[in-house]
Amino acid sequence: MEGGEEEVERIPDEIFNPKKKQLLDRLIRVGLILVLLIWGTVLLLRSIPYHSSRPDSQKTDPNYTNDGKLKVSFANVRNNTFLPKYHELQWIIADKAEEDDLGLYVTFMNDSYVVKSVYEDSYNNVLLKGNTFLHNGQNFTVQSIVASPDLKQLLIRTNSVQNWRHSTFGSYFVYDEKSSSFDLIGNDLALAIWSPNSDDIAYVQDNNIYIYSTTSKETVRAVTNDGSSFLFNGKPDWVYEEEVFEDDKALWWSSTGDYLAFLKIDESEVGEFVIPYYVQNDKDVYPEMRSIKYPKSGTPNPHAEVWVYSMKDETSYHPRINGDKKDESLLITEVTWVGDSNVLIKATDRSSDVLTIFLVDTIAKTSNVVRNESARGGWWEITHNTLFIPANKALDRPHNGYVDIVPIDGYNHLAFFENSNNSYFKKLTKGEWEVVNGPLAFDSKENRLYFISTQKNSTERHVYCIDLKSPDDIIEVTDTAEDGVYDVSFSSGRRFGLLTYKGPKVPYQKIVDFHSHKIDKHTEGNGLGETLYYLERNEEISKTLDDYSVPKKIFKELNLGKDESGVDILVNSYEIFPNDFDETLDGHYPVFFFAYGGPNSQQVIKTFSVGFNEVVASQLNAVVVVVDGRGTGFKGQSFRALVRDKLGDYEARDQISAASLYSSLSFVDSQKISLFGWSYGGYLTLKTLEKDAGKHFKYGMSVAPVTDWRFYDSVYTERYMHTPQENFDGYVESSVHNVTALAQANRFLLMHGTGDDNVHFQNSLKFLDLLNLNGVENYDVHVFPDSDHSIRYHNANVIVFDKLLAWAKHAFNGEYVK
Repeated sequence: MEGGEEEVERIPDEIFNPKKKQLLDRLIRVGLILVLLIWGTVLLLRSIPYHSSRPDSQKTDPNYTNDGKLKVSFANVRNNTFLPKYHELQWIIADKAEEDDLGLYVTFMNDSYVVKSVYEDSYNNVLLKGNTFLHNGQNFTVQSIVASPDLKQLLIRTNSVQNWRHSTFGSYFVYDEKSSSFDLIGNDLALAIWSPNSDDIAYVQDNNIYIYSTTSKETVRAVTNDGSSFLFNGKPDWVYEEEVFEDDKALWWSSTGDYLAFLKIDESEVGEFVIPYYVQNDKDVYPEMRSIKYPKSGTPNPHAEVWVYSMKDETSYHPRINGDKKDESLLITEVTWVGDSNVLIKATDRSSDVLTIFLVDTIAKTSNVVRNESARGGWWEITHNTLFIPANKALDRPHNGYVDIVPIDGYNHLAFFENSNNSYFKKLTKGEWEVVNGPLAFDSKENRLYFISTQKNSTERHVYCIDLKSPDDIIEVTDTAEDGVYDVSFSSGRRFGLLTYKGPKVPYQKIVDFHSHKIDKHTEGNGLGETLYYLERNEEISKTLDDYSVPKKIFKELNLGKDESGVDILVNSYEIFPNDFDETLDGHYPVFFFAYGGPNSQQVIKTFSVGFNEVVASQLNAVVVVVDGRGTGFKGQSFRALVRDKLGDYEARDQISAASLYSSLSFVDSQKISLFGWSYGGYLTLKTLEKDAGKHFKYGMSVAPVTDWRFYDSVYTERYMHTPQENFDGYVESSVHNVTALAQANRFLLMHGTGDDNVHFQNSLKFLDLLNLNGVENYDVHVFPDSDHSIRYHNANVIVFDKLLAWAKHAFNGEYVK
């Protein structure tokens, strides 16, 4: 109390004024009525079901979800609405890069081809202005460039014509920055490759190898002269390109450019397969017939030999290696220089049971077997990542060596062969996880070996590194606290890397300085090194996703029950639930299985993608399921090698077991379960329908399937099945043969391109004949004239996916019920 005044309670005036009291009563009554009206309105609104605030036009639009967001459609996929941008840096192998690595790369910017540095913004070496040039009055468009190691010249390809999957023919020019001249090497060249000396170029024309000198500006010598339509020098034939090298090159310069190793591939004994093309030219009334040498299972393989050419002596040398006889069809799978004059050669028997490694001394002209290893019940996968580790006495490396992948306790791991001349190795990694594709890079300055592995989880890919002297301490290069799939490419000195995050969130790319001791304030992707800047954030996709309801992939490990030994069958899988999914609906949702399932393959990986499976979930209101069953990769040898000699058995069993699990779920309509696959997945679809006989899978969609492994190429097939002569019963059982069982399904769809050089249309024709012979009619067929394995010719890729979606819709609508 302030001022010492006494507080007196105030009495309301209305007690002493009757008129004021009457007015107050009326106001109170009105107020009470208003309160009751408002409260009643609130109760009424609460009792009315919630309706979206979307415009009326959207409330019944199937393109929108209940919360007003757009569904994923084919239009989104085809116009690349959700397709991430990825950039490749053409890192330059510059002189003295390990001593002073500026992270140099070639790019096209401001209408010029320039050399830039990821580290020094001011570095700007213009190699070529514009992307067209004149030569002898004719205009040419630059389609690819490769800078010489000294950055003074460019190797340019124009007039490119696609051959097979990896090979291209074209006209090659050399551009000299000093003289600003364009000099033609030749037309219709299969390939051209710089020598490390920045002067010479090895090129292949008409299956012969030549040396072009940029000093004299002419072809100075022919390395071979026996090339023909069936003898390939420095270039793979069809099966070596497709199944062995997955590349168009079969020649390799030594580190100094003093020697050139190359393959001589003789396919004269290989059988021919003729493919008719019907719609190449409107004026043609007869089909165009194209013939390729294609070795089918059990038939003669091409015969490959390694040769070494000496630039100094101008002579070629053929090192005789054990088993190098035409009748044995040895497969040469990798050629790696391990020093200036030593070359390592990997070879397997035709069934990939035994791996033999030879070391060739090009000076002494000797060849020795340094390793000979059995696959021990599995097979030897073909790899191309053997990494040369040069001698360094200061770091206790007295000999030239290499790092390779070897199986350790049933898992693929890194091994350091400290002397390339013997079989002793040091285990660099171990555990129940696998190194993916071999070593990535070796940083000799930091003594770091980089690799990607599944150490955290087989559905993820993280980058790690080890010190070669103390490999037990594995350093996490990428942040394993978050789910992720990463890749990285390195500058020539291994200081800088282009780190690519591929998912599961929106992908991004950044440049990282791995030699920096600074630590990023906020970890995103890399736990080692300093982020210099982001090359790509894909921000447009992030913004677009706000407007769409993209069905999410839910990754899990399924337990498919016990195997023959009583051990749980645990497989990786993911499911995609449709928009506005309601698990309380009884027997409501169809299930759309997608499978590939080939040996050592993987579909269940946590990358970002919005494609056909998301379209199916959104547009067909279906649950999409992908299961990587036994035989697939990255879960150890015992998991994948189980399918050896009996393809299609365990893979089909696991799809059926998964279908059984989903059919038991309350919200699934067990009468609407389908399976779709392409290539090996197309084969697996038919084998699963055959084995299931209509019990779980009521529908199937098979695109470009193998139906009999006798019809597929020898290199792939025999790796998993041996030859038909060795495994006759296995080939019979692995073929799609019990078509009366297939007839128990409601219906299936078969599609194939007639110009498929990989899985020949013969497979589908033989299968259709078998259906005819057995009176099976519960199927539909769509044939794509002249399309290859990707089915793209003449708008075919649009049609094939439209047909798949429409056919599945008809099936789920009950239109194909018997």
